[in-house]
Amino acid sequence: MAPTLIIIVLILFIIIVLMKTAYIVPQRTVYIVERLGKFSSTLEAGFHILVPFIDRVAYKHSLKEMVIDVPPQTCITKDNIQVEVDGILYMQIIDPIRASYGINNYAYASTQLAQTTMRSEIGKIELDRTFEEREKINFEIVAALDKAAEPWGVKMTRHEIKNIIPPMSIKDAMEKQMRAEREKRALIAESEGDKQAKINRAEGDKAEAIAKSEGEKMKRINEAEGRGQEIERVAKATANGIREIATAITDKGGAEAVNLRIAESYLLEFGKLAKVNNTMIVPSNLTDVSSFVASIGKIFSEANKQKA
Repeated sequence: MAPTLIIIVLILFIIIVLMKTAYIVPQRTVYIVERLGKFSSTLEAGFHILVPFIDRVAYKHSLKEMVIDVPPQTCITKDNIQVEVDGILYMQIIDPIRASYGINNYAYASTQLAQTTMRSEIGKIELDRTFEEREKINFEIVAALDKAAEPWGVKMTRHEIKNIIPPMSIKDAMEKQMRAEREKRALIAESEGDKQAKINRAEGDKAEAIAKSEGEKMKRINEAEGRGQEIERVAKATANGIREIATAITDKGGAEAVNLRIAESYLLEFGKLAKVNNTMIVPSNLTDVSSFVASIGKIFSEANKQKA
């Protein structure tokens, strides 16, 4: 029975020793090994066996990027307004040895330094600019932390401000200011629209008046040209008619035809006079008709002789 108990104890002892000396390091993780209380080596991802009772794993560090919440704190702006600000800090271990022995707690130190830097940066600007200067504040915090954390083996990648909460009275005043600003922009936009509408209507009226005047001008020009062409064509037609009559008169028998035409016209007009008036004037000598016609015929005869 005793030998069996001894074997069991030995097996348990071996298991305990293996548990204390054999380590499997996960990916993106580094173990810091101390030998007799002094730094010995770093264990990267994989299976490792240490010297029993001499070596021990003192620190375990993840090389992944870490996210640390910066607790909210009260900051005073340049114009003496208290605001509550919180943020998020992103960091990554780049030197596990310095992260183990350079500082006691790098995460706590980083959050404290982030808070103090944030208070300092908020105190440099006024309340109205805190919301628009977030990028600048984040940049200054990261620059200060990165410089301070270099001996710790920690790299500050970025910092983001989550909330900037002003007092309720200041919040109400800001809302009133924003509402007034929106109303002002609305009035300006409305006036600009009314102004543009008036300008457009004036330009439309101007264009309409110009178009009407141009149309009236073209109308008068066309009418004048039409009247001129009409007069010219009537004159040409009259001249052609007179020319044809003159040609007909010079032809054989033209003078006799003219005399006959004159006599017919004379008698026709004389007859109309008798129809219109109840009183009729009869020439004392009806032979005046023949003498009148003879006189006209003589005139044409003389004209023909001069032409010949």
